[in-house]
Amino acid sequence: MGWLDALAKKTPAKESVEERMTGAYEAAARGDYKAALEIWTPLAQAGVARAQSNIGACFSEGLGVERDAKLAERWLVLAADGGDPVGQRNLATLFFKGEGVEQDNARAASLYRAAAEQGDAQARDMLSWMLLEGDGIAVDHAESRLWAQAAAEQGVAASMTRLGMIFHNALGVERDATQAAMWWQRGAAAGDADGQAMLGAACHLGAGVARDPLAALVWLTRARAGGSPLAAQFFDSVRAALSPAEIAEAERRAALPLEPAP
Repeated sequence: MGWLDALAKKTPAKESVEERMTGAYEAAARGDYKAALEIWTPLAQAGVARAQSNIGACFSEGLGVERDAKLAERWLVLAADGGDPVGQRNLATLFFKGEGVEQDNARAASLYRAAAEQGDAQARDMLSWMLLEGDGIAVDHAESRLWAQAAAEQGVAASMTRLGMIFHNALGVERDATQAAMWWQRGAAAGDADGQAMLGAACHLGAGVARDPLAALVWLTRARAGGSPLAAQFFDSVRAALSPAEIAEAERRAALPLEPAP
């Protein structure tokens, strides 16, 4: 039976789908994507949108199959049309990056919005970034902040850092150094390297937080280790102002596990 015929058949019972999907996710967690695909494929052929999305992601990333952008698009279109937010977000990423499809930021933003409206945190974060940058769509600082706030509340560290930037640069809001530092602190504690760099800079300058050169070096050290290019502007001057003992203490603290923001 072809997959189009299978789509016309009744979707398996909810409990059966959930059990099979759980088994597939367990296989994927073990790195056995071939086993996961064996489970997802009949479900996808029967019209289960999340299974279609997962197959599309496998073809996009080359997980358990050869990478194939066209097959990734085919499955992700089915998932997106079926209303799956992860499928919508993954398809948006194909159009944003132009992987196997013509690069189209307007369509990417539309798909990110559809996923964001269904509560997908990563789509909310990406839509916020696009609205702030105006990359192929109109800039809207107010809406960018709303989506960043929503994503931040779901634990997306990059959105926390972006909110700090919005308040720091007065993008659709009054400039507020305290709010900026608070959001950078949350992003930094959640592991975002750019948030760590900006919090380090704030501690160095005493902007929105008490001036603390030692804490500044701790955060800038973390940021540099995390690959943030923003750390370079302040790192050397902050380090040069500290004693060898203070530098050693900052490096010790920077190596400790992160603690949640208050």
